[in-house]
Amino acid sequence: MTEFESVWSDLQGVAFSQGYLDAGGVRTRYLHAGDRDKPALVFLHGSGGHAEAYVRNLEAHAEHFSTWSIDMLGHGYTDRPGHPLEIPHYISHLVDVLDAIGAERAHISGESLGGWVASRLAVDHPGRVDRLVLNTAGGSQADPEVMKRIITLSMAAAENPTWDTVQARIKWLMADKSKDYDDIVASRQRVYRQPGFVNAMRDIMALQDPEIRRRNLLGPSDYGAITAPTLVVWTSDDPTADVEEGRRIASMIPGARFEVMPGCGHWPQYEDPKTFNRLHLDFLLGRA
Repeated sequence: MTEFESVWSDLQGVAFSQGYLDAGGVRTRYLHAGDRDKPALVFLHGSGGHAEAYVRNLEAHAEHFSTWSIDMLGHGYTDRPGHPLEIPHYISHLVDVLDAIGAERAHISGESLGGWVASRLAVDHPGRVDRLVLNTAGGSQADPEVMKRIITLSMAAAENPTWDTVQARIKWLMADKSKDYDDIVASRQRVYRQPGFVNAMRDIMALQDPEIRRRNLLGPSDYGAITAPTLVVWTSDDPTADVEEGRRIASMIPGARFEVMPGCGHWPQYEDPKTFNRLHLDFLLGRA
């Protein structure tokens, strides 16, 4: 019997809060868990995503960190600036978030687009990053087929947010296609049904445009400039890039660790939270 998966049951018993920060004038939604006096950890989701990507990771990390999962600029319930979004826009917003939570430095862990932003933050603002985790991260290449697939699925879900279109977008992320992911689908459907979200999704999809993407990509000299201790997490079934691309990213970052999680797609932190949380915490706490 398949057990129903619920965002609420993932958070039941967890001392967490949901709210909004003023990050440089941008109303920014967050989920937070942990003592605010502890070292800060910020989780960053992927393109078209939202803070719920990390509902299965808040409790484990709150024991050690002031743990934040945010809706990135133009995403979820965070303000939408109304223009195509490129990496510098996300970086500026993230720096404002760090300032708003009073974190001079923080551990930054990003998945997909979030990993791309985290990488660039570590290059441009090394003094703000303690440890860096790149989880099936974007930003290293431009695969036309993958970019086209992301645009097609994302725009279909935003333009006509039926159960089927949103579920197709979620299932694309996952290795296990037999599950329905009902609660995550319902959460995202509500995000996508907000007035004006079709235009917001077009702005989010800017990085899937070949010319725009090219000027935002990170190259060997960028990765080579990262000084933060770095963990690169990849998966056996990532739909955006194979394990070798993850290994290539890790090889360009001085001293980076590389880990592969089997049986996972683009959301290993959700599909196998037990393994992810162990790897992640061991790295952040310097235990391995």
